[in-house]
Amino acid sequence: MNKRRILALVVFPVLLAAVPAFGQQNNAPAGSIINHYAARNFIAGSIPKADMDQILQAGIRAPSAGNRQPWFFTVVQNQDLAKRIVRDNVDGNVLIVISASGDGKTNGGAILDCALAAENIYLAAQALGYGSRIYTGPMDALNRDLKTELSLPSGHSAVVLVRVGRVQPGVDAVSAASSRKAPDSLVRYK
Repeated sequence: MNKRRILALVVFPVLLAAVPAFGQQNNAPAGSIINHYAARNFIAGSIPKADMDQILQAGIRAPSAGNRQPWFFTVVQNQDLAKRIVRDNVDGNVLIVISASGDGKTNGGAILDCALAAENIYLAAQALGYGSRIYTGPMDALNRDLKTELSLPSGHSAVVLVRVGRVQPGVDAVSAASSRKAPDSLVRYK
């Protein structure tokens, strides 16, 4: 059995089981994704290496146009450096900076591919019981001031980062998620 099938057999059921029920939408596989939310209530606590390895594998296995896999992952565990990137970072949180060649703004295909990797990381972290949040705001400052300190590969710029950490027990997508626009204002069928 190849590695992709093993990953699908392991990660997808975990994604489905890791999220509490949310109405009747959980009858379909999409229900597990609908219940995710961008955590804001991180608490201190480290993440075991085995869990980080699984989370990173999800990013590595993300789809990419033409299977280019243009990304590079920089795992920021140094708390002083992490707090320079995300001011409210909590001890034990990890920042995963996803970079690609170019300036991080004009290489549209690589940017989209990195976004897909970020989403895979975001979902895998939540499937393992952690909070996760995707950031693009710090990219300009990070690329201007911290590329060398982060040891990004030559010619790479940060595109997006994902924060992964522990969250307060009992918080879920219903109690912690920000409101969403109504589907009928965002979707049109023709």
